[in-house]
Amino acid sequence: MVKAGMALLALSVSPLVAHADDTTVLEQITIQGNDDNPAKTVVVRKTTTGSKTSADIADVPASVSVVTEKEMQERGVQNLQDVLAYTSSVSTDEFGSDDRYDYYRIRGFDQTALGTYRDGLSARIPAWFTASRVEPYGLERVDILKGSTSTLFGLNGPGGLVNAITKRPPDEFQAEAYTTFGKNHAEAGVDVGGPIDDEGVWKYRFTALAQDGDQGTDYSNDDRLYIAPALTISPEEGTSLTILTDYSKRNGTGARGYPMGVDIDTTSFLGEPDYNKFNTEQADIGYQFTHEITDGLTFRQNARFTHVGLNYEEVYGGTTNPSDDRTSFAVYGQSNRFAIDNQLEYDASWNAVDSKTLAGIDFTYDRTHENIFYGTADGIDIFNPVYCGRSCVHPAPYVNWIVDQKAVGIYGQEELTFDDRWILTLGGRYDHIDTKADYLLDGTSDHDTASAFTKRVGLTYKVTDGLSLYANYSESFQPLVSATANGYAVDGSLKPQEGRQYEAGVKYRPDSFDGLFTLAYFDLTQTNVPSYVSPSVQRQIGKVGVRGVEFEGKAALTDRMNLSVAYSYWDAEILEDGTGGNVGNRPSRVPKNIASAWFDYTIPGENRRGDLTLGGGVRYIGSTYGDDANTVKVDGHVVFDMWADYKVTENVSLKVSVTNLFDEKYASTCYYGTCYYGDRREIYGSLKYTW
Repeated sequence: MVKAGMALLALSVSPLVAHADDTTVLEQITIQGNDDNPAKTVVVRKTTTGSKTSADIADVPASVSVVTEKEMQERGVQNLQDVLAYTSSVSTDEFGSDDRYDYYRIRGFDQTALGTYRDGLSARIPAWFTASRVEPYGLERVDILKGSTSTLFGLNGPGGLVNAITKRPPDEFQAEAYTTFGKNHAEAGVDVGGPIDDEGVWKYRFTALAQDGDQGTDYSNDDRLYIAPALTISPEEGTSLTILTDYSKRNGTGARGYPMGVDIDTTSFLGEPDYNKFNTEQADIGYQFTHEITDGLTFRQNARFTHVGLNYEEVYGGTTNPSDDRTSFAVYGQSNRFAIDNQLEYDASWNAVDSKTLAGIDFTYDRTHENIFYGTADGIDIFNPVYCGRSCVHPAPYVNWIVDQKAVGIYGQEELTFDDRWILTLGGRYDHIDTKADYLLDGTSDHDTASAFTKRVGLTYKVTDGLSLYANYSESFQPLVSATANGYAVDGSLKPQEGRQYEAGVKYRPDSFDGLFTLAYFDLTQTNVPSYVSPSVQRQIGKVGVRGVEFEGKAALTDRMNLSVAYSYWDAEILEDGTGGNVGNRPSRVPKNIASAWFDYTIPGENRRGDLTLGGGVRYIGSTYGDDANTVKVDGHVVFDMWADYKVTENVSLKVSVTNLFDEKYASTCYYGTCYYGDRREIYGSLKYTW
């Protein structure tokens, strides 16, 4: 059966065959299709993240992974770290039960602050703590572009980026409502959308979620409210405007660290219940506009305004001596961002050469005000805590600053395809960034500017339609912001980091089933990398390199069987150091090996009962060091997940998902005397109705 709206349709018809009885028999017509709808498949063919133009993933001269909406629903993800957990060359959950942010590394480099994008626009953290978050239920897919990406996306590290794609109005009506329950967890959501008029000029979508939960530990909180209306207007072929809005409120709690070397229950709470919050409120309004000016010439404009408010209070740092003071910390922040990206694409062909030319200019403006307090709190018996309330918390003014950052980038890219086999990609970009930090406590300010031209060269050779070889060279540019007037950085202003990457790989797409397998070798280097010499003091250690190999395979083996496997090897090394003491060491918190696999299979009900889908996965993160001196070693860990989905009726399904199936207790990292345990077992049951 051929579904409507298939992204790819290949039709082959054999010649007519005449028989002796003068009848004419048609030989079999073979129709092969790939439904690229992320809600219905775990494998997609197309991406715009790899080149900012619509391209086959196999043609992009870089490693690109995609986590679809179907996969997110199958695995029952709760945050962006869960989304990325089964992706090659991505390590997640670095700080375990600390869920203030979505922590992740790509190819060994920390991309938490700058690596997150939403609908192609930056969602970076411009200052210290005030940051936007993405809600997985509001996403239709997540693209992971690995390697240096500054030639297209501007300010970023060499590891890569994560582009979260918001749900947008569908071409056909679809709707679902669900509820999820677990220990101290209640959640409900709805997602409905489709055409408004018969002609399909107007389409809508409404996505919403409400959650009352915790993070699996004492005095933790994870309450959420997410509302996202969207509207698409398509007055004529080749022209469309999609308006994307959302409101998100999260009431969470702070980090959950414990003294290194102390065996303590992972549910223990060493802070103060009355001084324990990490609450954010976020509002976004943006649009995506596309207009085909003439045949082959298209203009696109994407824009978004974001407001984030942060209310953060925490006490941490208890020791085995109850007379030792703990540390109190608080941030009250407000951040506004405007981001816009203008693109002009021209497609043309000459004989055996196809050309795709892209020119663009983007601009981002961030203004963040953070009032930060750093002080003490009375000590506590960590084995038998008795809390003392806000009266024993003694905050003191630390940093009160306003950071204004303007970033503009001008970029161009040329993709040339020769004889449908060779694809040459050339790209370049000029970035200029202007950052001003005003310190309100002493009336001083810092004003820094930085500029860079980054380049990208890529070549893909299609050996067959299903087998591609590729190689690339690319560069990255990553300015840094630091409160230098308050003694945070030893060297004063932090210099921009610069990176470069060499990469070669192979991609294979089988004919017999829907899948994509990628094997890549990469060599990345970044200069002016900052390192913490204490929890509050930074320095730039000079140069870090990561060489590695990654493999990823994702396949829909049949319409009832899906599979994903991933393995990555990172040979990370500090190549240059300000003092020379750490040269040759492994950078802190960077594992050497990471691996994962998940599998699901649907047992058909055959009209006697509903279909039953069983799935499971395993994740491995290798050992790391908690410091650049490599004196604190943290063991690796293996975690198992499981899920089961039963189709009660055609429209009703019942799902159970379990993370950390065997309730493994492990330290995800130990950093400057503090260890962070990984999340313990969580069990969720969901009931969903679709119509």
